[in-house]
Amino acid sequence: MAAQRTVDRSVALARRLPATTAYAALLLATAAWLASQPLREQARFIRHNSSNVHHLEVGKWWTLLTSGLVVDGVPVPLGIAAVAAALGIAEWRWGTLRGMGTFLFGHIVATLLTEGVMWLMRLAHVPGALTRARDVGISYGLVATVACLLALSGHRTRLYGLSALTTLLTLAWVIDHELADAGHLVALGLGIVASRSRWLRDRRTVGQGRTVPTGTTP
Repeated sequence: MAAQRTVDRSVALARRLPATTAYAALLLATAAWLASQPLREQARFIRHNSSNVHHLEVGKWWTLLTSGLVVDGVPVPLGIAAVAAALGIAEWRWGTLRGMGTFLFGHIVATLLTEGVMWLMRLAHVPGALTRARDVGISYGLVATVACLLALSGHRTRLYGLSALTTLLTLAWVIDHELADAGHLVALGLGIVASRSRWLRDRRTVGQGRTVPTGTTP
């Protein structure tokens, strides 16, 4: 009976959070497939799905999405758990469209902005322009979603949470000077921008997909 109740709760949660469940399943499936492949095939997959300047210039815009199927830079279980938690909370509070939309907004726009800078650097013949950089991972969407959640939280959570996240990401950029570190700061800003949009700020969601105007008791 206990096992059946656990299964029933898991099914109910999956139905309540379809985007989170589907995305976590895709991340897990991709990670399992990569783990089963030789290192050369893993490197080839990541190389062909990196959303870098070269790929965008030749029309491989689909890499903006497929690059988000790879957990990179952190242990796979930790990365998937972080996405499931952040995206799950967002989807629970705002509904599937708003929750996943915020994640994709951060992932895609942060990628375009950072790669756009690389493209401009190359046009200006600035040293260090990385046109074929390895650019995969879940972190841009994750940072944007967490920043948006914090920005829409209570005053203390918003103040201390955003301050801590900003400090952490800034230190990472100062220490490493990596393209991804700059992208994380961009994603942070995008999450804050998203939190101030009417799409999220003027309405609070009650349940999945049902909205109630601010100040109205559901």
